[in-house]
Amino acid sequence: MSIIQQFKNAIGYIRVSTDEQATDDKFGIEVQKKEILIYANNNGYNVVDWRIDTISGAKDNRPEMDKILYGEDITNPPYQAVIVFKNDRVARDTKLYFYYFYTLEKRNIKLLSTEEDFSEGNDFANIYRSLLMFVAEQERKNIALRTTKGRNMKAACGGYSGGRTPYGYNVNNGILVVDSQEKEIVRFIFDNHNKGISMLAITESLAEHGYKTRKGRGFQVSTIKSILSNKLLYQGMYRYGKDMDWVQGVHEAILEV
Repeated sequence: MSIIQQFKNAIGYIRVSTDEQATDDKFGIEVQKKEILIYANNNGYNVVDWRIDTISGAKDNRPEMDKILYGEDITNPPYQAVIVFKNDRVARDTKLYFYYFYTLEKRNIKLLSTEEDFSEGNDFANIYRSLLMFVAEQERKNIALRTTKGRNMKAACGGYSGGRTPYGYNVNNGILVVDSQEKEIVRFIFDNHNKGISMLAITESLAEHGYKTRKGRGFQVSTIKSILSNKLLYQGMYRYGKDMDWVQGVHEAILEV
């Protein structure tokens, strides 16, 4: 008499960040999917659906995870577990991880990891989970710190290091490149300002000439003030954040010194 194994249903949840996709395929989508399928087969689960989020592990905006937590079938989900490759795929923020964990637990849905084994009834399971999430969170903070240091080093050499793109420029491969149309408007603003014309009069003059902002709106005094405050940038200098000094930039200047 043969025994037929009764498989329980599960959802395979995968998360990758844009940085990971661009620089490291070690834990990419296909790798995670393969490991989840192996784990499911070895532990009596049938993966009935896949949910994939492309977002940082520290952010709580998870469209696909939200479908698991708040979907139409939340009162009677057709699955008994959510399987992930590693627990840091759920979240690198400890509080966020446990929010997902307990929300699923209240609906009698297990959160399972292919890499970390938390045996049922193990008194140290939650302590172990907390430790892993703490390590993942610290790793995220270290990555952010290294990224910030890299940006600061680039800025110290005059290279564009991110943030809002200044009017008059576009960003191409991480470099500020002059926008031919916006350049003329920047020069128009500074030419009139140097003649002693008020910012309000400049906005009116821009409107008369039909000039618009990037969003297709009319210029406001606040916009003019922001552009005028960036004079050094338009003269070829660069500064990343208010705590750094101005240095010679690598971008093309719009204004003469």
